[in-house]
Amino acid sequence: MSEPSDRSDQFDDSEQFHDIVDAETDRDPDLAVIEAGSRTLRAMSGPPQGDPVPSRPLDPEVDKALRDVETELSTRWGETKLEPSVTRIAALMDVLGEPQRAYPSIHITGTNGKTSTARMIEALLGAFDLRTGRYTSPHVQTITERISLDGAPIEAERFVETYRDIKPYVELVDAREEYRLSFFEVLTGMAYAAFADAPVDVAVVEVGMGGTWDATNVIDGSVAVVTPIDLDHTDRLGDTTGAIAGEKSGIIKPDATVILAQQPVDAAQVLLKKAVEVDATVAREGMEFGIVSREVAVGGQLLTLRGLGGEYDNVFLPLYGAHQAHNAAVALAAVEAFFGIGSQHARTLDLDTVRRAFAQVASPGRLEVVRSSPTVILDAAHNPHGARATADGITESFGFSRLIGVVSTSGDKDARGLLEAFEPIFAEVVVTANSNPRATDVDALAAIAVEVFGEDRVVVEPRLDDALEAAITLAEEHEEFSGAGVLVTGSIFTVGDARLLLKRG
Repeated sequence: MSEPSDRSDQFDDSEQFHDIVDAETDRDPDLAVIEAGSRTLRAMSGPPQGDPVPSRPLDPEVDKALRDVETELSTRWGETKLEPSVTRIAALMDVLGEPQRAYPSIHITGTNGKTSTARMIEALLGAFDLRTGRYTSPHVQTITERISLDGAPIEAERFVETYRDIKPYVELVDAREEYRLSFFEVLTGMAYAAFADAPVDVAVVEVGMGGTWDATNVIDGSVAVVTPIDLDHTDRLGDTTGAIAGEKSGIIKPDATVILAQQPVDAAQVLLKKAVEVDATVAREGMEFGIVSREVAVGGQLLTLRGLGGEYDNVFLPLYGAHQAHNAAVALAAVEAFFGIGSQHARTLDLDTVRRAFAQVASPGRLEVVRSSPTVILDAAHNPHGARATADGITESFGFSRLIGVVSTSGDKDARGLLEAFEPIFAEVVVTANSNPRATDVDALAAIAVEVFGEDRVVVEPRLDDALEAAITLAEEHEEFSGAGVLVTGSIFTVGDARLLLKRG
């Protein structure tokens, strides 16, 4: 049985190595430092309120069982080392009895905003009394976040049981194929099996990377959602937004309804052509649906949205940034389409239910405030497009007179583009590292930061706990700046590690 030999580049758009970080804590000295450093930083911080991210299981036996599963998953390879194919995941679905056919699905692709949009769709469907399954990636802290049932991460015990249930079938497919199933393929199989076992009324599924060859693409989503497309993973998806759209258009299935966020012209052309080819119905943001108005509000923003069937006013969204308002418009249109609302059936969803659903949305690690005095915000922006949206959201929603950045990126990302997007809003930047083995070398990142910011605005702290402490100190010591804050960003790994350090538990 063949497997690639280089472990360093096995992970895809989901930054899948994050899935095994917890399982390797005992062997990873960087993570040991993070957990030790957290004891100091917790004394400086407050707990996230209404935290939707699960902690490690309190029961030692359950925690050990979960770590054992994580360790087994960590021995598997990501698809990026292989010829792109859905052959293996299709074979797994076949021996499992096609669990992904047991419920309708809403399938989501795009460059940025997928997870937040998925969470909004899930909240709306749940508010209308539908049992939901949500599959998203990557996770912020704990692998069980990726599979949700009825709006909550799957319990650790159920996660372990699901893995054990499908393991014999996974091994059967492993023996048949040239390559073993990848980590992401196995986890996708677990999600689809868990949803069928629940059972759920509808699954909300985010792709890991691209669309056509993504492991999730063994479903036939009755609604296909495409969030904004921009340049990312150009070595794998293409070097233009049009080429990337071609890969992502693979989730558009015959007779589906396609919900398109605002797109670059070349991407829109590709997506519309694919929709015509498969006789799919298209609804475009700014045409068939969109934002009527938005106002910054305490703790978020107040929206009036135009859906496929009419207007929804006074909708409070407890998330920051114009990009989240656009995600909300896309999510609302997707749920309307799922319920059959559109030009042929013009009506609106119950307004009070829509308002209640949006008011309960949370998206961890997306402009997430985890501390006050000074304010510390976490955001998982990892490419220039996401960084620009984050910078705009910070500028609009927070009155910072001085903002300190803490940045660590992954080595395959456009670090210069990301830093350039943040340069106008950062007074100083603390360059650091995270627990990802693929993190950008600190010295290399510092050299780029000096070119972008100038030497006098760059601080280098190789350990993330030291970087957080340095940034908080920089913010606190400038007392003449009454609105000082800290933004931790650059990677989901950076956000996850910082969240572990800053939360009280």
